[in-house]
Amino acid sequence: MSELVNRKPNKSEVLLWSIALPGFGQLLNKKYVKGIFFILVEIFINVKAVLNVVIVHSFLGQMELAVDKTNYLWLMFYPCLYLFAIWDAYRDAGAGEEPFQYIPFVCSAYIGTIGVIYSSTFTVFGYLIGPVFLPIIAMIGGFLLGGMIKEIVKSKSRKNKA
Repeated sequence: MSELVNRKPNKSEVLLWSIALPGFGQLLNKKYVKGIFFILVEIFINVKAVLNVVIVHSFLGQMELAVDKTNYLWLMFYPCLYLFAIWDAYRDAGAGEEPFQYIPFVCSAYIGTIGVIYSSTFTVFGYLIGPVFLPIIAMIGGFLLGGMIKEIVKSKSRKNKA
């Protein structure tokens, strides 16, 4: 039993729990103050942005209603908090040794925030994507772009050292 309590979680486990809710990865890493802080801030922003109501409307396909209910001034904080909490837990789980590993997280946060900004008007084939799905798509695209930038920066850094 003590083996389960004392074991160190792996990076993937921490990453996935952090994606589920900011702060859970920190709790797994035994960073309790940070974990509770991230959970409380996430709940605060979630309530102020009316995010859970917006998520329900979005999944029901009621995009106009989701846009009307969204408090965009608060929702714009969410991608940065979300990605920073994920990166922080991932780094604390042992990913901190990899050079430039923060770049995909930063790019994802920036582009996710841009997705929030345009989510009330952005349409595809006449369908509004909305304040949940467009930021998620933007964050995934930002993460992929950030991964490419990270590899370019790492390559340039290796060439400069040689």
